[in-house]
Amino acid sequence: MGPQTIDDEQLTEFEGVFHGTVIRPDDADYDDARAVWNGMIDELPALIARCSGTADVISAVNFARENGLLVAVRGGGHNVAGSAVCDDGLVIDLSEMTGVRVDPDSQTAWVEAGATWADVDHETQAFGLATPGGVVSDTGVAGLTLGGGIGHLRCKYGLSCDNLRSVTLVTADGEYVTASTDENTDLFWGLRGGGGNFGIATSFEFTLHSVGPEVAMCLVFYPSDQLVDCLRAYRHYVESAPDEVSTLIFAGELPDEELFEGDDVHRQKFAIMGCYAGSVDDGTQVLSPLRELAAPIADFSGVMPYTDFQQLLDEDYPDGMRYYWKSLYLDDLPDSAIDRIGYWADVAPSPLSTVDVWQLGGAIAQGDVEDSAFAGRHAPFLLGVEANWERPGNDDANVEWVRDCLDDMRQFSDGSVYLNFPGFLEDGEDMMRTTFGPTYERLVTLKDEYDPTNFFSRNQNISPSGPSRTDREANTGE
Repeated sequence: MGPQTIDDEQLTEFEGVFHGTVIRPDDADYDDARAVWNGMIDELPALIARCSGTADVISAVNFARENGLLVAVRGGGHNVAGSAVCDDGLVIDLSEMTGVRVDPDSQTAWVEAGATWADVDHETQAFGLATPGGVVSDTGVAGLTLGGGIGHLRCKYGLSCDNLRSVTLVTADGEYVTASTDENTDLFWGLRGGGGNFGIATSFEFTLHSVGPEVAMCLVFYPSDQLVDCLRAYRHYVESAPDEVSTLIFAGELPDEELFEGDDVHRQKFAIMGCYAGSVDDGTQVLSPLRELAAPIADFSGVMPYTDFQQLLDEDYPDGMRYYWKSLYLDDLPDSAIDRIGYWADVAPSPLSTVDVWQLGGAIAQGDVEDSAFAGRHAPFLLGVEANWERPGNDDANVEWVRDCLDDMRQFSDGSVYLNFPGFLEDGEDMMRTTFGPTYERLVTLKDEYDPTNFFSRNQNISPSGPSRTDREANTGE
């Protein structure tokens, strides 16, 4: 459905009540406005409605519904699948809604849906407080939280969605609702891990915890020929590590001329990264075994401001590079899985790509399906396969590498995935049913109640039980 199908009179009326900016394809800033973080995404929306607040979101939803427009919702624009933009539809852009308000006495933060984790950390760390966010600071709060939210504080304080107190939402019929443990409780359950299926979240209320201003952290690089022995020792370490420890392993070439010298720049290697959500002195001692697994190539571990630690990986994921990521929850980390991780890291077609292992457990595992829709609490580890490259001519080789790696690694998984690490919007209902298992039907019930026509379909989608708008159009030839 192209821009010519939009009613001019209704568009003029919409622009008259919209307080933000409506961007059309012939506007000078259109190409910048439609660009998202993943350079593989090249969509041409009919309109972009850059909202100034909730009233604009309601107006945009009503306008799209009345004109039969496909809708994409943009928060931070950092989702690897590119769901924040669409061809020929309306992008409801929240990226200007970045307000963060902190109450240090109640240890609560109210965050608008266009904010990034850097925005949140900036405000909360003024009071020595934090809530679990991502591991790249310019990731958007909204998308990460709705999909679960796995960050550096996860084993001590859980997921981003575990720390929600409430969410405000604009539904497909333009209604404004609040979801919390006291109000619209079923909806609140679904918003914590069910993705953007039920409406447009406009703000989040988070519980904060005492963190920082400095944290003990670990970032140590080892040669890849030590990966098997080191990951065996790492596996033993995390079995008894306190919940204050959250770690991440990434394996690949990891070239960086600022960090390494000579032959070490392009040497195959792996890194162990983590932090301690507690006292600096305790953390330094508890993390020290991770620095002694073998003779390191380089060790940047120490003590640093929490905000700096949150930004350590930012430069590795610049805007406009090409990304294709997938994930699997791992049942365990046996020797055979470690072997395959090493193999796939070694054969990556891009030196910027990595195979990652995220430590889970701790506070994540303490929740259950009655608390939230998030589906990965059972797993001790998450496998992330990240293809990161620069040239469009290398697209096919990198996408194939990710898919082949995932196909191989399914032998160590039940097939469920982390919704924030998809490839594109390609896996469909089978992947969602596998991931959510018996709770999938509960999510369908919520979809039927809040979005029965699948108005919000540009996401890791939960299909309503009745015919969606797309189904009806196909059957009637509209």
